[in-house]
Amino acid sequence: MWPRLGKGYSEALVAAGLFALSAPLSKLLLGEVEPIPLAGLLYLGAGLATGISLPFRNPEARLRRGDFPWLLGATLAGGVLAPIALLYGLKGTPAATASLLLSFESVATAFIAAVLFGEFVGRRAWTALLFMTVGGTILGVSREGWGFSPHALLVLLACGLWGLDNNLTRLVSLKDPRAIVAVKGLLAGGFSLGLALALGKSLPGASPAVLGLILGGVSYGMSILLFVRALRELGAARTGALFGLSPFLAAAFSLLIFRAQPEIQFLLALPLIAAGSYLLFSERHEHEHIHGRLAHEHLHRHDDGHHQHPHPAGVSPARAHSHFHVHRPEVHCHPHAPDIHHRHLHPASGASEARAGR
Repeated sequence: MWPRLGKGYSEALVAAGLFALSAPLSKLLLGEVEPIPLAGLLYLGAGLATGISLPFRNPEARLRRGDFPWLLGATLAGGVLAPIALLYGLKGTPAATASLLLSFESVATAFIAAVLFGEFVGRRAWTALLFMTVGGTILGVSREGWGFSPHALLVLLACGLWGLDNNLTRLVSLKDPRAIVAVKGLLAGGFSLGLALALGKSLPGASPAVLGLILGGVSYGMSILLFVRALRELGAARTGALFGLSPFLAAAFSLLIFRAQPEIQFLLALPLIAAGSYLLFSERHEHEHIHGRLAHEHLHRHDDGHHQHPHPAGVSPARAHSHFHVHRPEVHCHPHAPDIHHRHLHPASGASEARAGR
């Protein structure tokens, strides 16, 4: 069976919760810090918090030269281009419409994962995405005016770029997540602060700046780190869907922090979000599948049935460790998620689909 709140699921949920905290807490800082400098501080805080820990020993695999094109592509798409598209889109898009459109990031992530990267996204997962997207859409409805305009297309473009970011990040997710977050955070944060200076935005004082960096280190840094770990186990589509809980959790945290009464939108979205989450957590997937020869490096253990291989001198197979290793071709049947070891074609027959839990 698929793991329940185990590998991947717990990381994705905590990542969504930490990121959700950034919304109400950032709102408290927006009285003293303008939006673009605050975005820069949050990303920079994430990069600094994880970068400081890099000199300490860790069994994770190191980033290699071949990883940087994917990582830089993810940073360019999600940390640079997406925020620009969103900022320009918001200029001519009512806030209510923008909130509705932003809920499509998880759909964009799943679509790109399935179409461009061949990730398995079955009917159950698509249905969960539908419920959660509709729930997010309802959550974004407000009494403000709304309408579709060419600027709204830029908001959708931002969603697509973040979906591409999620999928490109999955390609390097087997490497040290601290290094991944450090690179993305420092580059994206530096760009946002540079953009703020170029646009003549005022930078905050020392106290709000430090608070922004701390918030970024926790709600962005830890969140992205756990998101990367979840990508390893669940793939981009399901991790993105679970991370889509962030707007709902942010609304719930806001109700607690600001002691407000829940609006009707929150109550209507709750059963849809719950139904989508249930579909993902109760998903089952098992069928006979083929593993081709695979050579790579990542953190692994020897209790998963996929890592029985010789070890270099000084590497203990009894502990979680990383080194370059080769998987021999094999055919077997066991429960699995679309992780990095299970990027294969799936049975097309109706009987197989039913057995796979689609």
